[in-house]
Amino acid sequence: MRPVPPTIAPGSLAVRPQPTIAGPGGLVLRPWEAGDAPVFFAAYQDPAIQHWHGRHPESEAQVREWFEQYRQGWQQERGASWAVTHENGEVLGRTALGRFDLREGSAVCAYWVLPAARGTGVAPRALIAVSAWALGEAGFHRLHLSHSTRNNASCRVAVKAGFQLEGTKRSDAVHSDGRHDMHLHARIRGDA
Repeated sequence: MRPVPPTIAPGSLAVRPQPTIAGPGGLVLRPWEAGDAPVFFAAYQDPAIQHWHGRHPESEAQVREWFEQYRQGWQQERGASWAVTHENGEVLGRTALGRFDLREGSAVCAYWVLPAARGTGVAPRALIAVSAWALGEAGFHRLHLSHSTRNNASCRVAVKAGFQLEGTKRSDAVHSDGRHDMHLHARIRGDA
């Protein structure tokens, strides 16, 4: 019996730079730059981002270390993180793909949006853009994400971006106010 080949050939992503992705409505997803550290750090001062994201940078210097980890993650084909920007360069949020599994062709999605950009459709448009790239050019087959069942805004983002609700993972994550059940959403290649 022949071994099953990987969905994405190892080395096929890292052979090129992490892409800049054009999104709907004038969004541009680009790799983080050192000059973005102040806005990234400021984002994690927002109570909502602090509540829903368990890991927080302690300084702009640590943010720059994270940016280096993101660059290494791309080179090692483990993940990618993008600044979600307006075409004028203003940073509006973040989207990321993590836990690359090249054999299975799967990755985990994450996102946040700065308070001033919330309610404008930035998060679903960014998630649509990164999903189109991942399920198309990059060759992934399945993308999934989890959010607290109490995070209705994140649920709306997932649904608007075409991620179907697959179920509830009971008591799956710890947030600042204790354990939360988590919704699991996924989008696969070929979904509308």
